[in-house]
Amino acid sequence: MRKKLFLIILTVLLSYGKADSCTNLLITPGASADGSAMVSYSADSHTRYGTLVHYPAATYPKGTMVKIYEWGKDRYLGEIPQVEKTYSVIGNMNEHQLIIGESTWGGVESQFDPAGILDYGSLIYLALQRAKTAKEAIEVITSLADKYGYASTGESISIADTKEVWMLEMIGRAPKMENGVNVNKGLVWVAVRLPDGTISAHANQARITKFPLNDPENCLYSKDVISHAREQGLFKGTDKDFSFADAYGPADASTIRGCDARVWSFFNKWAEGDMQKYLPYALGDPTKERMPLYVQPKGKLSVKDVADMMRDHYNGTIMDMTKDIGAGGNSLPYRWRPMTFEVDGKTCINERAIATQQTGFWFVGQSRGHMPAEIGGIFWFGVDDAATSPLTPIYTSSKSISKHYALGNGSMIEYSPTSMFWLTNRIAQFSYLRYNHIGAEVRSIIDHHEKAKMAETEAIDNAAVAMAKDNPQFLSDFLTNYSVSTANALFEKWKQLDEYLLVKYIDGNTKKQNPDGSFMNNGHSPVIPPTPNFPGYTEIWKRAVKENAGERLSH
Repeated sequence: MRKKLFLIILTVLLSYGKADSCTNLLITPGASADGSAMVSYSADSHTRYGTLVHYPAATYPKGTMVKIYEWGKDRYLGEIPQVEKTYSVIGNMNEHQLIIGESTWGGVESQFDPAGILDYGSLIYLALQRAKTAKEAIEVITSLADKYGYASTGESISIADTKEVWMLEMIGRAPKMENGVNVNKGLVWVAVRLPDGTISAHANQARITKFPLNDPENCLYSKDVISHAREQGLFKGTDKDFSFADAYGPADASTIRGCDARVWSFFNKWAEGDMQKYLPYALGDPTKERMPLYVQPKGKLSVKDVADMMRDHYNGTIMDMTKDIGAGGNSLPYRWRPMTFEVDGKTCINERAIATQQTGFWFVGQSRGHMPAEIGGIFWFGVDDAATSPLTPIYTSSKSISKHYALGNGSMIEYSPTSMFWLTNRIAQFSYLRYNHIGAEVRSIIDHHEKAKMAETEAIDNAAVAMAKDNPQFLSDFLTNYSVSTANALFEKWKQLDEYLLVKYIDGNTKKQNPDGSFMNNGHSPVIPPTPNFPGYTEIWKRAVKENAGERLSH
């Protein structure tokens, strides 16, 4: 069996799809440890700068227009009318605890509209400013795209409120131009509500296959989602056999291995049943059994569980990148682009795990219906690679954000010493050099920080609940001050960590430390250390180097 799996690895894939890609994990209230709905998201792109957006609630005069710029590219697309009132948005969550994430899967190219005004990023943030619930968000996204045209490719959208978690999948209608105008603009789409008590995920591959046609409480779809596929020659069967993913975003070896495999890794870790039967599919064989859209978890997931899953590198599976010589001498679970390479005329592959170096920002949104509205929403936010970056809690009723995460503080081509994105990148780059030592220590510090903050927010919750009863006029300021000061303190802590790591691990060695963490000295001078530790390399690296060098290294 193992030999067969490796043959699949080496021969099924010819190339990978998108290099810029995202992962979402979806947790229904009944599947979470505290009854909250959760969505996690990593905005992965080699050009995306990690910042936290903030759109304060506002009232606009009639006739106000919103200029639309393509998210991530800043390409001007056009403008649409503004609504009279908008809700406050912090990151990908609004004041009503609505959470939205996404992943792009491309899909059938004939469905792309070159004249659309609204891209997927604009639709997400417009929905957050205009909707209170998941169903309202679905209506905002689909109706706006139908009216003004959709400017992106296929998308999976995660949408959660305090009670429900939905997955919306959409792609543009095939454009039909008449006198320079697309008379067939808009979306074909389907949205499925996850049964309470289940978990799901999507990662740049369309996931909704067959869906119920007469269950509006749990499934919504565009009226022409099936007929349009027939018109375009994408489907020929009966309505009951229609699969959205197979028609509009068909999977192949590359999209499965590079994308759906991340979903498999999540399910493999948390599903109640045996996920090994789906491994051949996850390794890139589209003829094998496909994973279900959602599964029952084997236990209730906490915020920390979800955050740690966003740090996954296929740990402990056949795709674990620390187990071959590609990890170098220090167990690095990353492979730099390109994702494929050739040896002796054969195409080889590198894995694409959930945690990846090119993350701009990531989050775990927590929507807590059992808490008062002003207190229930917490947006756990981080920038850069999730495996080496810490989350900071931000209450979504906050009126401002930390300057260290704000738009305009640095850019992808402009270093800023006060930017959390650049600071976190400094630590990540250093960790990549000796991941099993530096990366491991960074991870232990992250774990300690996050566990402390998750315990701390329980105390903040209690204080906020009391304040909501006795002094409600101070509640928003209280939660804002906590959110901003906590993020600011984390920046200062990470500055100290950056300096500490350089001192400890300089030049490939490791300085000795006292039990209290201070650095040892040589017994003669307080500023001269003793001979440091030389931790060396992994066994697999030593053997590979010896074999490659031959007798030259023997003595």
